[in-house]
Amino acid sequence: MLATKCVLMWLSKPLKNNSTTPRKLEDSPMKILQINSAARSSGANSTKVADSVVARLRAKHPTTSVEVRDLAANPHPALDEAALGALFTPPEQRTADQAARVALDDALIAQVQSADIVVLGVPMYNFGVSSQLKNWIDAIAKAGITFRYTEAGPEGLIKGKKIYAALARGGIYRDTQNDSQVPYLKTVLGFVGMTDIEFIYAEGLALGPESVDKALNSAEAQIAQLIG
Repeated sequence: MLATKCVLMWLSKPLKNNSTTPRKLEDSPMKILQINSAARSSGANSTKVADSVVARLRAKHPTTSVEVRDLAANPHPALDEAALGALFTPPEQRTADQAARVALDDALIAQVQSADIVVLGVPMYNFGVSSQLKNWIDAIAKAGITFRYTEAGPEGLIKGKKIYAALARGGIYRDTQNDSQVPYLKTVLGFVGMTDIEFIYAEGLALGPESVDKALNSAEAQIAQLIG
């Protein structure tokens, strides 16, 4: 998809890229963007872990503001034929419907650009990320805006962000060949410039009540170690 989108560099209206100068985490105020990507709006373990990350960050940086996007309650449309048609049409030639579709992607990009920290709630569905998260990633990966191709190779343009990925899995897959999520997220987020990523693992959530408690307690301990 990224390769396809490279031709959109001149077809999409540029957004202001205000993400090239990193803000020190000690400075204030900061902005946290929390992306909940579970298929359900309430009760998702990935959201619980993401909430814990945000709570810990806010305790350490009280002036921090938080913006939450719930991709279950407010799903982003998939990249389909109509969306591609809109993206491939020059801005001045788009219909009202096409302009509205492109604006949906641009709004998600603007959210990420304006954030200092991005917290992702990432459930594992069938060994991959949710369709909700995939649609969000497809929206923010846009050539000329969040990445560009140069003579030296591709360059990500969403720079200076700290990313926390709260991973919730029914089984235990960390550091195994069945963990496709971590390599994928490192690759695709890194491609657009978000290379400073911390992964928090809550695993074994489908292995019984004791395992659930152990998984969530482990995640809390990881958060405390990472954030303080």
